[in-house]
Amino acid sequence: MCGVVGQINFDGKPVKREFLKKMTDSIAHRGPDGVGHWVEQNIGLGHRRLTIIDTSPAGHQPMVSADQRYVLSYNGEIYNFRELRKELMDMGYAFNSKSDTEVVLTSLIEWQEHAVKRFNGMFAFALWDRKFKILLLARDRYGIKPLYYSMTAQRIIFSSEQKAILADQTFERTINKEALLEYFTFQNIFTDQTLLQGIQLFPAGHYAKIDFAFLSQGLKKTRYWDYHFYSPEIEAPKEDYHEELDRLFKQAVNRQLVSDVELGSYLSGGLDSGSISAIAASNFPYLKTFTCGFDLSSASGIELAFDEREKAEAMSAKFKTEHYEVILKAGDMERCLPNLAWHLEEPRVGQSYPNFYAAKLASKFVKAVLSGTGGDELFGGYPWRYYRAAKVKSFDGYIDDYYLYWQRLIPNKIISKIFAPIWGEVREVWTRDIFKDVFSNHSNQLECPEDFINHSLYFEAKTFLHGLFLVEDKLSMAHSLENRVPFMDNDLVDFAMQCPIRLKLNNLSTVKNINENDLGNKSNQYFQKTNDGKQILRDMMTKYVPSNVTQAVKQGFSSPDASWFKGESIKFVKRTLCEEDARIYEFFDRKATISLLEEHFKGQQNRRLLVWSLINFETYLSLYL
Repeated sequence: MCGVVGQINFDGKPVKREFLKKMTDSIAHRGPDGVGHWVEQNIGLGHRRLTIIDTSPAGHQPMVSADQRYVLSYNGEIYNFRELRKELMDMGYAFNSKSDTEVVLTSLIEWQEHAVKRFNGMFAFALWDRKFKILLLARDRYGIKPLYYSMTAQRIIFSSEQKAILADQTFERTINKEALLEYFTFQNIFTDQTLLQGIQLFPAGHYAKIDFAFLSQGLKKTRYWDYHFYSPEIEAPKEDYHEELDRLFKQAVNRQLVSDVELGSYLSGGLDSGSISAIAASNFPYLKTFTCGFDLSSASGIELAFDEREKAEAMSAKFKTEHYEVILKAGDMERCLPNLAWHLEEPRVGQSYPNFYAAKLASKFVKAVLSGTGGDELFGGYPWRYYRAAKVKSFDGYIDDYYLYWQRLIPNKIISKIFAPIWGEVREVWTRDIFKDVFSNHSNQLECPEDFINHSLYFEAKTFLHGLFLVEDKLSMAHSLENRVPFMDNDLVDFAMQCPIRLKLNNLSTVKNINENDLGNKSNQYFQKTNDGKQILRDMMTKYVPSNVTQAVKQGFSSPDASWFKGESIKFVKRTLCEEDARIYEFFDRKATISLLEEHFKGQQNRRLLVWSLINFETYLSLYL
């Protein structure tokens, strides 16, 4: 787990080593164990190293091939590197280290860009071919590891984080208003844009080449993998699916335990992290586990169930782990916000400051941690989000209904008024087109309710889950901590995508419209009508975790902000968002925005997501513009 940087000047001007050093210095938190630079005339690669596998100097990067032809700067972990290493050794290759980096480099030498299809893990890398002057960039299937780039006619700069690109003092920092509108519609950015004009996020599941012999063709991106959720024509018996899921899940966790340093596991009190911790603890006596809890003395309603420390402690006792906890209070968001926003770089999905504190806790004891991210998106953990898929009759109807549902922050009916300072009239169809474009690589031949539900799972994996990965990467690496996600093992993902919907969700057609921001207990509304979601996972996990966990209603990792934002934190919120000098009003209409905030303060609407997003954006502006 490391940090990648690089620059290529197309006009032939030499890359300055001092600039490359500024880039790596800006992301030193990603790799405090080592730094390296490689410069040759108009190309330079840099690297920050966090030693996890093969902590010796033999794993130093940028890594140059034995014949001096290739140079690699790589970030990530390839969990099947030992199998690939053996295959390559059988083909005659020799290795000088025990690192997965050398396996990645040798795989790329042997199979070129097609090697990415063989990698089971998380990665982002840059490979320079000195002989033919070709740059290869790539990112893992799911987008677990980030890669950003800025490209002009004169040069390309790329890095694991945007702040390394901003080391270029000549870069003009301008807000990308289309990305801003996209974020404040979905609380996420579905496209490859960022909030800064001129910086793009390299797409997940792609590789790209820049060939100096054909510079006019620019950066040629190729998709090498995508999600494909589908219902099998012939289903196996239910018991066979359970048995196979059990095998693949244990295999996935065991694969990701490979490490030359101590690793631990998050243990939230929920099904996913609990099951991962159970398997990991069976391999490592006194595995270190970590829980983030909340002071609920001022919470109310559904938020009274947000603290899962009791369940986590019970599972820790059952698994015999060495358990650590941190308890967050209302003021903890305010205290960490500048540091969090600097590392996060731009707002993304959810209230992410609990993740920041959880990573901070884990980093005091281990260098790598297992996380349960991905289980919900693969196995249908949010049934109330999919109800529309069982009711609509056409793809366009599905897009219309689901698009309205995913307007998480500002409704279309007032978005023109909100963004009046920077955008006269915002057309509703514009962000609808962005929503629909998510499915551009997915078959839209929909014949039955299961097809629509699979569309919902595809959408969430491509957008919501991808946003979670970006947040988790930034906030774990802020503390020099590697975050591993066993649910995203290639074999387990392949199984989940072809698992029948009937094994994931029950009686979906009876689910009614439930707003995630409702003040009441939305989970009870859902479970009174149907059985729970993620059913096959719950059934299989009964052998690993207690029944009060496998049968519990679905609950995300969230703090009681709805109460805090109109209670203990209200002074901070108003001071940040309602003062005359608040910078958000360079982009938002003050009167219309404060009207929305007042609805939350008075308890008329739960706008906790909007309040958090505005606070985060205000802090972002103070740091990056």
